[in-house]
Amino acid sequence: MKNFYAAFISCMFLLLTYTAVTAQEWEKLTPPHTGRLWVQPSQEMPAQPVWGHAKGLQIGLAPLPGPRGLLRIYTSYLGHKKMEVMNFIAFEPVIKGDKHRGLSELEMSQLDNKRGKRFWSANDSLSTTPVPENTPATGIVEKIAGVETLTVYIYSEPFENGAIVYTRLRFYENQPYEVEITTYAAARSKALDHFIVTATMGNYARLRNVYLETGTTFSGALWPQYKEDGFTPHAHFPVSDFIKDRRGQTYFIAAPDEKNPTDAVYATGTNNHWKYYGAKATQYWYSRHSKDKREGLVNGRYTYWASQSPIPGGIAFENFELKEPFMQGSTFVFGISPLAADKFIKKIKNSK
Repeated sequence: MKNFYAAFISCMFLLLTYTAVTAQEWEKLTPPHTGRLWVQPSQEMPAQPVWGHAKGLQIGLAPLPGPRGLLRIYTSYLGHKKMEVMNFIAFEPVIKGDKHRGLSELEMSQLDNKRGKRFWSANDSLSTTPVPENTPATGIVEKIAGVETLTVYIYSEPFENGAIVYTRLRFYENQPYEVEITTYAAARSKALDHFIVTATMGNYARLRNVYLETGTTFSGALWPQYKEDGFTPHAHFPVSDFIKDRRGQTYFIAAPDEKNPTDAVYATGTNNHWKYYGAKATQYWYSRHSKDKREGLVNGRYTYWASQSPIPGGIAFENFELKEPFMQGSTFVFGISPLAADKFIKKIKNSK
């Protein structure tokens, strides 16, 4: 873990300056096409790499604002501005026999020696050769079991530990606030114990409550004495404690504890990009297959990342993820619902 934290410190300046450096560059790219259901990259290259629901959750890649090696999650339905990131998702594969994660955001690229693994997109599962980030695939629109979907594959260059992984992102017309993420190891990859896709910026929304069948767990109760500027150890929750719907589907759910996060008072010097605005929301994970060894993990921060600014209200969750033994084609769903946590839980428990 010491190497992990050292890497975070070493790239602190890069993250703080990245958006300013690239802001004008991404705006020169052709904006995505917005149709009745879907947002897709323009075929007029170079183009902005964005896919998702026209009125719901969308996913973007570099060179859009933010560090490389991360999926950007956009939620304009919460009142956020164009290209305002609600959260990021990182790829973190663990090879067999090792406990250390590959870190897509922090590792140096073997393609151009810049911080962050290069991600690229394709319309199929065969794109092993990197392509320019600003020439994105359009994605494939088709019907599956009578439901219209948008599918795109996201690839990463190899990790330092020998993992070579990619994902399939799929959006369903009847699930506007979700993205399905299916995880794969390429044929040339070292064998994996895990391929974790982790939501990495819970501090922006100040997620503090995890909702379980056994009750609500509060971040301040998990780490009551922690007031340093790093990451806490992970807290682990077994799948048996997850919220269940009427079909037995299990959800790992987190949300802010504040009634209105926009009313927060920030410490002097807090960077404006940490100041949350827009509607309060509930973030969640679930998987479309059953595994007894699945668990939910969160870690926390007392100060905003790359700063000494305390988070208003105290320690909050930063990374929020599911972890389970790797299986080719495992499918996870990440969502950000505009419903409050209690209403979201009531909805899934009552859904048929």
